[in-house]
Amino acid sequence: MEFNQTKTFKNLAASFASECQAGMRYQMIAQLALTQGYQTLNTQIKLISKNETAHATRFFDLFTAHNGNMKSVPVNAGYPFESGTIEEMLGFAVESERNEGELIYPEFAETAFEEGFEDIGTAFKLTAEVERHHKEIFEYLRDAFKNSSLFKSSKPVTYVCSKCGHNTTAKEAFRICPLCKASQGFVNIVLP
Repeated sequence: MEFNQTKTFKNLAASFASECQAGMRYQMIAQLALTQGYQTLNTQIKLISKNETAHATRFFDLFTAHNGNMKSVPVNAGYPFESGTIEEMLGFAVESERNEGELIYPEFAETAFEEGFEDIGTAFKLTAEVERHHKEIFEYLRDAFKNSSLFKSSKPVTYVCSKCGHNTTAKEAFRICPLCKASQGFVNIVLP
């Protein structure tokens, strides 16, 4: 069977488009965090956005390696258009990552393996693992943001100012860096 007649063909094209859009949506959340003074939240979300772009690149490379010179591919899929507060948008990201990591990419991997595309199946499987990890990060960030505990911990941890490097070990980050006077939004976020 020709590659462009397989389910894997359609799944790979949809996945490329989805990862491109996820990367951009996360850039918008990062920008919102930055405008509200959460520099390190911005940085953490931008890192995930960069991961999504790498996934899109991998899917694009696999698609072109298997498909040759096809210039346009019709993609019929639903794509989320979320907006709201930082907390709401982090919640949307949790659900998006959950769907990709637990439902969509595992199913796409199974289909690719069944159709004999080991490299594509492996890429979907590995991407699903990353998306599940992204879900965990977004859950933590959403919950910590919601509970005002983004810069707090139940046990002492080391908080570091991302501007000047000043650090302290405590249960709560300094509100203003005692060295450079940066706001708490510049304190590196300690992920569990």
